[in-house]
Amino acid sequence: MIEIVRGEHDTGPPKHSEHLKDLKHDFLASIVVFLVAVPLSLGVAFAAGAPLLSGLISAVVGGLVASLFGGSPLQVSGPSAALTVVLADTIATHGWPVTCAITVAAGLLQIFFGLTRAARAALAVSPAIVHGLLAGIGVTLVLGQLHVVLGGSAQGSALANVLALPGQVAGHHDKAVLIGVVTLGVLLAWPRLPAAVRRVPAPLAAVALATGLSVVTGMTLARVDLPAGLPPLHIVPRLPDGGWGSFAVAAVTIALIAGLESLLSAVSVDKLRGGRRTDLDRELIGQGAANVAAGALGGFPVTGVIVRSMTNYEAGARTRASAVLHCGWILAACLLFTGVLRLIPLAALAALLVYVGTKLVNLNGLKEVRRHGDLPVYVVTLAGAVAVNLLTGVAAGVLFALALMLRRMIFSGIHVERDGERHRVVIEGALTFLSVPRLTRVLAEVPLHAEVTLELHVDFLDHAAFDCLRGWQQAHAGCVTVDEIGHPWFGRGRSGKPTVRRSVAARVVPRWLAPWSQWQAEHVVLPAQRTASSLLCRGASEFQRRTAPLLRDTWSGLAHGQQPHTLFITCGDARIVPNLITTSGPGDLFTVRNIGNLVPPAGGTDSSVGAAIEYAVGVLEVAEIVVCGHSGCGAMKALLGRAPAGLDQLGSWLRHGDATLRRRSREAPLLLGGERPAAEADQLALQNVVQQLETLRGYPVVAAALDRGALRLTGMYFDVGAAQVSLLDAAARGFVPAGALEH
Repeated sequence: MIEIVRGEHDTGPPKHSEHLKDLKHDFLASIVVFLVAVPLSLGVAFAAGAPLLSGLISAVVGGLVASLFGGSPLQVSGPSAALTVVLADTIATHGWPVTCAITVAAGLLQIFFGLTRAARAALAVSPAIVHGLLAGIGVTLVLGQLHVVLGGSAQGSALANVLALPGQVAGHHDKAVLIGVVTLGVLLAWPRLPAAVRRVPAPLAAVALATGLSVVTGMTLARVDLPAGLPPLHIVPRLPDGGWGSFAVAAVTIALIAGLESLLSAVSVDKLRGGRRTDLDRELIGQGAANVAAGALGGFPVTGVIVRSMTNYEAGARTRASAVLHCGWILAACLLFTGVLRLIPLAALAALLVYVGTKLVNLNGLKEVRRHGDLPVYVVTLAGAVAVNLLTGVAAGVLFALALMLRRMIFSGIHVERDGERHRVVIEGALTFLSVPRLTRVLAEVPLHAEVTLELHVDFLDHAAFDCLRGWQQAHAGCVTVDEIGHPWFGRGRSGKPTVRRSVAARVVPRWLAPWSQWQAEHVVLPAQRTASSLLCRGASEFQRRTAPLLRDTWSGLAHGQQPHTLFITCGDARIVPNLITTSGPGDLFTVRNIGNLVPPAGGTDSSVGAAIEYAVGVLEVAEIVVCGHSGCGAMKALLGRAPAGLDQLGSWLRHGDATLRRRSREAPLLLGGERPAAEADQLALQNVVQQLETLRGYPVVAAALDRGALRLTGMYFDVGAAQVSLLDAAARGFVPAGALEH
């Protein structure tokens, strides 16, 4: 199934019905987020020692500005618990009016960071840290809100919540527990109800039912406490009379903390949205504008709040309209519906937060983190977020991830393999000065007079590691061969060249593509041993060690038969490697090679090529026959009268090229890439490909397959010097680059 998702920046206008459908989801989600945002905004302001009104100002003004100008469409902004400790100290030091000015300054700094594209650094945060952060927030929410569900109040820290939880459970707060259980029961059962019922979001239904039950039964419970109205604004920002240093430090601290939480929240929401990436610089600018507006009106600093954003997503929000609407509901509630909101039991909202918190502990994400070996980073981040605070958890996760990366660099893959009297020291990964102690220890285990191969699969080799290897190679009494796989770090260092790769253009051809004469030239081989036989044997050994394990499953599937898709007829020239120039592998090509890629006429005396054609088409039922010529072909030069003397068999074979010579004399020259080849032999090679295709049509088995539409004939030409494959194109009166025909 293919799913088409309309992005926020799609150029085509959505249909009117889609607008209405999105608005319906956003409308309902905004109410759910509003119900969560009101008590959280008041609670955060109270915890920091700020005026309670400041929390509502931030939720309305700051949330609205951030929603309109931010980059994350589903992010919901407002007062955040991550800033309570910093704000409490700032308020105690400077007072609330100066703190409002600090908030404005922090917002301006965030706008500056966004304009300078500093927000991209958030993308460097490991997914393990993001998942650990979400899990930490979820655990903290559950631990704190369970107390409210039980009729009590959350403690000041996660540890205090854990220690006080047994006492809360023993208290038997039956009414609060009943409301909490009802709320959780509705949330859990709602997805299993009929679709018509599920049109109402589960969080909204759960809170409404729990509130109705508490009102009908006349329960005495702690309920939402709101101001009677929105009083006149008297607080305005004020600059300090002195202490500008602490003022600047506070502004930078709030800007960094609020910015980091907002960006991490946006990244986390992106993961839930299928990886669609938010414009983080725009998000940071939007958050900065929100802080400027909130601070100017006497509000609490604003961040993108992960709890509200996740609640917004879980409630089914589609666009930023949900976050905008939730600001309007908060303002309307403060002005018009205070009495209704005061009926909502805190236990119902707490149960909703418990549910949201458990959803933040993503087990699938945890499995993915574990699969990639980053579980320790996840655990450290989670523990830091729960035990201390959100930013401590993130900082601990980042530091631990860096330490883990350093450890992986120190413990490069170094081991010794023994084959009889020979020893092979295999080194993998980045080999730096950090690995030298372990490298020295492993090399010391090799017997002094043993014949050794140093097999280097290294991503980087620094000066210290090079000196260690070079010194050991010179000091070792036995023969030492250095076998580098990939970039020649050691070889460059040994020749006095810089070992640092300065450009991505400094590429090395993988040895399974390069001729053995190139990659084996790097090894120390005695002159008496430099024979084709010994080199080919070393190549076979190389295949057995590296390539065979990778392709064993492929060859296992081919063990009982072949089903090639192409008969490939080409020259025996050593420069032509059919599988390489066609990017094919075992079982793909049924290959026939001879001098000049010639096809003798059907019914002639030479049956070798004919037999291969009949077998490929009649038995293997290939779908295509390719005739491939090439530049600088010796056979074409011989046809032009430059054949070596005294080679009777070669002369006899080249008589099959007489038809090509006749074609050359009567047909117009063929073009290669729009131009006529300068060399006469290359022009003849082009004509030869076309002629052999014509000869193929004379084979009965080929003609029958062509009539059935079961076979295709293709002409190919390989320019050796340019490494360019071209295909025959009748419309172009010649051969065109292979890529051109694909378009």
